Amino acid sequence: MASVNKVILVGNCGRDPEIRYLPSGQAVANVSVATSSRRKDKNSGETIEDTQWHRVTFYDRLAEIAGEYVKKGRPIYVEGRLKYGTYVDKTTGVEKNTVDIIATELQLLGGREGMGGGDEGGGGGGYSRPAPAPRQAPPAARPAPAPAAARPASGFDDMDDDIPF
Repeated sequence: MASVNKVILVGNCGRDPEIRYLPSGQAVANVSVATSSRRKDKNSGETIEDTQWHRVTFYDRLAEIAGEYVKKGRPIYVEGRLKYGTYVDKTTGVEKNTVDIIATELQLLGGREGMGGGDEGGGGGGYSRPAPAPRQAPPAARPAPAPAAARPASGFDDMDDDIPF
């Protein structure tokens, strides 16, 4: 039976990424991401905001991209997997648990401020860790595409293929 370990976060960066390089030359970037939810208190009726902080780790090219474009306060979309660990607190000697998100995808949200463009609305760039190269199959003969005149007009022919969501 297959298993799934997948996390999706949409939140704001709590600090600028910290980038370091392992002895192997692999880039690693760490950032904290805040996610918030709101609920009404049953007794008082007032709205309560609950903020959760998540530790996110990026590797390789994704770490370099995060270091260049992710800034404190910027909204981002992150996909990744959970990684649990433990460490011993040096001051108390008590073993503590950690939960990290190992990111495999990153998308910058919000405007394009600080990226060399104007303050246009819309999303930023989407980045993901490259998948392993697929095995090369022998080239197969592909049929030639149908001529443009033979396609039925749908009214959407002039629209860009990039969907913003």
